[in-house]
Amino acid sequence: MASPGPAAGLFCVILGEPTPTALEAKLNTTVLDARTLLAPDDFSAVTDTVLDNNPGMPSATAEQIVVDALAFVATAAANPSEPLAPSRTVDEGWHALILHTALYRELCERLGRFVDHFPERPDATRQTPRALIRTAKVMRATGYEPNPGLWTLPAEGRIPVAAKCGHAPKCGVSDPSVVIA
Repeated sequence: MASPGPAAGLFCVILGEPTPTALEAKLNTTVLDARTLLAPDDFSAVTDTVLDNNPGMPSATAEQIVVDALAFVATAAANPSEPLAPSRTVDEGWHALILHTALYRELCERLGRFVDHFPERPDATRQTPRALIRTAKVMRATGYEPNPGLWTLPAEGRIPVAAKCGHAPKCGVSDPSVVIA
């Protein structure tokens, strides 16, 4: 995974979140590589599923979607009381992970918690910039650097994907009752 550079600052500017303070930057100088959460062959298999579901998508885009989906799942497992939601683009990678059920179960076991998926019909009023900003902030605090191009609202349509469900922020585990606006 590329080191955080100008893109990380751009993400903050695009979404309107303040850049991290110097103290926050010192406390979290290590960026975790979510790609290492899967063996290379497993990572390739999940990436192939994303590619199969999205004909014409560049391989590099599919790989980054899987990386951010892994980072999202790891963040949700590490922060079960935090209301989190993936972008529709990252949800495509999460769907691909879930389709590899044994691999997904083993991943969640290694992460210490099973992360449930709560699909909802798409609704632009549920997924807000605030929800994506909040999720990205928790991901950064957990040690992952979200790819800014993947954390956009569905209406922006930067990367069209097959995933058609939307997500309101929910806890990462089986507690759909916790939702933020």
